[in-house]
Amino acid sequence: MTSSQLQPVFILDISRLLSRADCLAPTGIDRVELAYAQYLLEYHEKQLYFASYSLLGRINILPKKISKKFIISLINGWSSGNKTYMAHAYKMALCLKFCFSFIPSSTKIFYPSIYLLLSHHHLTHKNAIQRFLVRTKSYFVPMVHDLIPLEYPEYSRQRELSRHRARIKTVIALAKAVVVPTETVATSLKSFSTKNGQDNTPIWAVPHGINIRNSFKETLSDIYNRPYFIYLSTIEPRKNHLMLLHLWRAMVQKHGEAEVPYLVLVGKRGWENENILDLLDRSPALQNSVKEKNNLSDEEVTALLKRANGLLFPSFTEGYGLPLVEAMYLQVPSICADIPALREVGGDIPYYIDPLDTPNWEIMIDDFKKHGPLWQNQMEKLKTYEPLSWDGSIAQTVENCISLIERNSI
Repeated sequence: MTSSQLQPVFILDISRLLSRADCLAPTGIDRVELAYAQYLLEYHEKQLYFASYSLLGRINILPKKISKKFIISLINGWSSGNKTYMAHAYKMALCLKFCFSFIPSSTKIFYPSIYLLLSHHHLTHKNAIQRFLVRTKSYFVPMVHDLIPLEYPEYSRQRELSRHRARIKTVIALAKAVVVPTETVATSLKSFSTKNGQDNTPIWAVPHGINIRNSFKETLSDIYNRPYFIYLSTIEPRKNHLMLLHLWRAMVQKHGEAEVPYLVLVGKRGWENENILDLLDRSPALQNSVKEKNNLSDEEVTALLKRANGLLFPSFTEGYGLPLVEAMYLQVPSICADIPALREVGGDIPYYIDPLDTPNWEIMIDDFKKHGPLWQNQMEKLKTYEPLSWDGSIAQTVENCISLIERNSI
């Protein structure tokens, strides 16, 4: 059987999207799951089913018609910030989560099928996943975004170490193949798998894509009266906001408020960040120099990013780096932490600095503020950057899934 003949069934788990339907802005993982839903609806709708983890601890097949409407409303809502679309998405999410938790689906899934779980949503529920795989006779292909809670437990909430260990053990025990966003994550997962006696499961490093757009809407009403830098991230310890805030406070005290660019933080306040929030809320030097933005639509984030002097990405550890890819696509230069995942994603285009080397961050920021030679040099490099679209990214996963079925059918 050849790839052209084979038409596998895809069962896409949208549990995370359903749980996030009341949020006005998506996280990076939300974007990944939504991109796969959009792609599979466009190119494989006849072979596509949706599933979710129910309130009763069972994974159910969802009605396709309502699921499709939910996905479309969520795409439109998160893209534009339109509250009408978001309200529709939320109502349909409630219907799918609650009404269909108590109605087992009678849908027959025909072999060969692939069960795609693209978030870590219910990987701790190994037995529920195993029962679903037996019931549907499907191959389990999850996505592991990172192993940060296992490698750097100090950057995660205390409960995450045991929870993430359980997630990865589920993956090792049940997956026919695993999708990861970088070779960096693949190396970490291979190491953990080998230590736990399983090193035969294929691991596919498939870079995330971005939405290729032909035009951009200038949707923001804010016009800043001085240069600004942007950091797209949830405010949490591993993202290293503390270094940036100490640096900005020092620059304001040294040069005066009017001479210092704005620091624009796009993302919600996360967890275990008391020191960060104290600076944000109580430092007089930062009150007029640091702007917090949350719940921005994709169009608003794009408009804000396009006008920035640069993207800052000082994180201590990452599994990927979607904001960096988006910035490069928009021809916005970046200053990044010198860590493996960001180097893999950015190549030789961004400037990389140790996340604790504050003096060099200040030197680079000063050059970018003035559109100096370092900024201009990176702008030249960005002209050669060729982004990977979501279509191109997901097509790789689909082809890998087809090959997986072929190998297991022989």
